[in-house]
Amino acid sequence: MTFIESMKNSQLTAKNEILSGLTVALALVPEAIAFSLIANVSPLVGLYSAFIIGLVTALLGGRPGMISGATGAIAVVIVSLVARHGVEYLFAAVVLMGLIQIGIGLLRLGKFIRLVPHPVMFGFVNGLAIVIFMSQLDQFKVAGADASLSWLSGSPLWTMLGFVLATMAIIHFLPKLTTAVPASLAAIVSVSAIIIYFDIPTRTVGDIASIAGGLPQFHLPSVPLNLETLTIIFPYALIMALVGLIESLLTLTVIDEMTETRGRGNKECLAQGSANVLTGFFGGMGGCAMIGQSIINVSSGGRKRLSAVVAAVALLLFILVGAPLIEKIPMAALVGLMFMVAIGTFEWASLNVIRKVPAADVFVMVTVAVVTVVFHNLAVAVIIGVVISALVFAWENATRIRARKHIAADGAKHYHIFGPLFFGSIAVFQEKFDVVNDPQEVIIDFQESRVVDHSAIESLNRLTERYAKLGKIVHLRHLSADCRQLLDNASSIIDVNYLEDPKYKVVVDELA
Repeated sequence: MTFIESMKNSQLTAKNEILSGLTVALALVPEAIAFSLIANVSPLVGLYSAFIIGLVTALLGGRPGMISGATGAIAVVIVSLVARHGVEYLFAAVVLMGLIQIGIGLLRLGKFIRLVPHPVMFGFVNGLAIVIFMSQLDQFKVAGADASLSWLSGSPLWTMLGFVLATMAIIHFLPKLTTAVPASLAAIVSVSAIIIYFDIPTRTVGDIASIAGGLPQFHLPSVPLNLETLTIIFPYALIMALVGLIESLLTLTVIDEMTETRGRGNKECLAQGSANVLTGFFGGMGGCAMIGQSIINVSSGGRKRLSAVVAAVALLLFILVGAPLIEKIPMAALVGLMFMVAIGTFEWASLNVIRKVPAADVFVMVTVAVVTVVFHNLAVAVIIGVVISALVFAWENATRIRARKHIAADGAKHYHIFGPLFFGSIAVFQEKFDVVNDPQEVIIDFQESRVVDHSAIESLNRLTERYAKLGKIVHLRHLSADCRQLLDNASSIIDVNYLEDPKYKVVVDELA
């Protein structure tokens, strides 16, 4: 590649990054406002959070191209805190939330996201896609005289639907004609221009709330620095920290799959924590990665840090100088954009594999999606999915342990164990032995098995005690190094001597 070609490619990449960032910034405005209203705080609180968190994670995060900001998952958690104790306690909780996330990053616990099974991932993204879709339906409602919401009807409904469908059509078909401009940005600009030029009456961003404001100001939370305050904010901070990191790391995994690259989970934990500490000191509500906006960014060509930086800076400019213009953007255009995000987020391939995967995986997938939709709590949904998957895995492995038996020429009876010995398989393991009728010498061979946990050690202890009461000797063979270490560490429970000292209950024989 020549120098001139390299320069052209760099310019094209930079253009795509900037335009993608602008598209994301426009989509962030109504989301940040909506989440602020959910949390019962000023819309500017959500907008400032989106700016600070978005900028810090763009610069320091472990996943270039991923967008972070104020999110519904965090907003749902803080509602009761704001209602009971006020917004100042929220700011303090956000700072503590960030410190917890930094601690998790320093301990390198982000790697545990690898324990999330694929069915849980499917359920997570499918549930989130449904949540994104359903959250836009409020824009088709209008407040009545008694403050109750009712569905639009007549001309306002058809106007809204028409421009929503027009936005979706532009996003879908424009890439087939040209990729010079992100389809999402082109759709928002086109629909907005038509509505503004022809003065078509429809709901706009300004109808939700004003976004005009100044620079975020440094602010120490006005709360007493004592144990009582810590007792109040710690439960909320811990839940927010875990919810934020789970959503962020799962979003990172989704973007990894879309871009066929790999982000750095622990670095993202540190970035999210640093961003939340900073936003807490600037009057923000906290946040995490946003899968919808991240997908918009990646789909529009934003793969590097520049796009996320542009999105954050553009959002601040909207607040400072662009509010009069941004508030004229029709909600129909943004709803259409989010509908396309929901369609793109949903794992349609998961519907094709329902009849091809185990029923337990389908159950996990559906359960995670349902919990996500019903409770809007991604952390709880993912944890439930992981727990169910773990129990299914444990049950399946518990039924696989077996023993092959034979009596050697010297009269000793050999038990060759197959499958892991752990809490789930100990009952079946105990049933394999005929303690009363076995000869004086019994050899248990673990060449095809492993002693996994404390329950397995207890099971071995009970088994050797049963043999010892009848004056019979038990040898353990072919234990791996980690299994021998596990038994050594549990010497207060079960005695082990590799030299066959007769004072020990169990003798480990290393000879073949």
